[in-house]
Amino acid sequence: MAVTSVYAQINISFKWDTLANVPDDIGFAGSFAGIWNNTLIVAGGANFPDRGAPWTGSKKVWHDQIFALDSPDGEWKVIGNLPTALGYGVSITCDKGLILIGGSTHEKHIAEVRLLQYDGKNVTFKHLPDLPKPVANSTGVILNNVVYVLGGTLDPTSKETQNNFWSLDLNKSATTWKVLDSWPGPSRMLAIAGAQNGAIYLFSGTHLKNGDREYLKDAYKYTVGRGWERIADLPHAIVAAPSPAFAVGNGNLVVFGGDSGSQIGINPKKEKHQGFSKTVLSYSTKYNNWTEVGVQPSDAAVTTPLVVWNNKAIIPGGEIRPSVRTTKVVVAEAIKTSE
Repeated sequence: MAVTSVYAQINISFKWDTLANVPDDIGFAGSFAGIWNNTLIVAGGANFPDRGAPWTGSKKVWHDQIFALDSPDGEWKVIGNLPTALGYGVSITCDKGLILIGGSTHEKHIAEVRLLQYDGKNVTFKHLPDLPKPVANSTGVILNNVVYVLGGTLDPTSKETQNNFWSLDLNKSATTWKVLDSWPGPSRMLAIAGAQNGAIYLFSGTHLKNGDREYLKDAYKYTVGRGWERIADLPHAIVAAPSPAFAVGNGNLVVFGGDSGSQIGINPKKEKHQGFSKTVLSYSTKYNNWTEVGVQPSDAAVTTPLVVWNNKAIIPGGEIRPSVRTTKVVVAEAIKTSE
């Protein structure tokens, strides 16, 4: 049943719903997801098949299955497999298909970029130019048919995050990624990207130095020809929130949940973790400020893409507590009441 949450003093409210669960007993984190031919596609990702965790001796397993949902009231079906079990890359929906960028296998990060297409019967892949370096846990977004990838880590044992900022112009059938000037702040992984009004945005993430994590609240705006500028900090970190941010109207970028870092260290084995932030934040690109615009009615997922389908935000699966996955597919419909 749909649930509506309204914050009368704010200009956005949300109607919440769910789609059919992803057809797996456990669910996945780090999946790729997007839309092609008005079909919702979810591919790859990783989980712990024995429902354990690293601190209980369990091993993470990567997956290669591709699932498709033809309509919001339909049921999922398996339509194929990725070339290799893969997760934690960047998903970009474009007018030619779903772009799968980088990510990690069970043994390494990769630089490969593929275009996934689905004709209702068969899945095909086309190679696009490789990234300049292998990365996973990056964020990315598309603006004016140019793909941008920001941050991440170079390998599974990385103790440092990256500040890479790369673009691939799909308008020109570019054969290489362009290396752009980085944002004027710490390197990061698990950040959130956004795009609106001709600019792209970078929110939060976590900075790694010598293996130590710093949860970030900073935010930046990039405009072609003008470069980077720092914008208003977030009220709290939103690490690994579904990305990219959900564009509402012409002046709001909405972020659902994320890891605020508030529970770090409360239990060495994390067995008492209460779940990630359910707060929904909106950044006003017009007024350069952040506002709380809602609270998710169920467990909030991280390390999963956000997909826009029929003008609604779709959050497919993800991680709801450390090492705990969900099969739930959440739908958030924005109801804009005023500017």
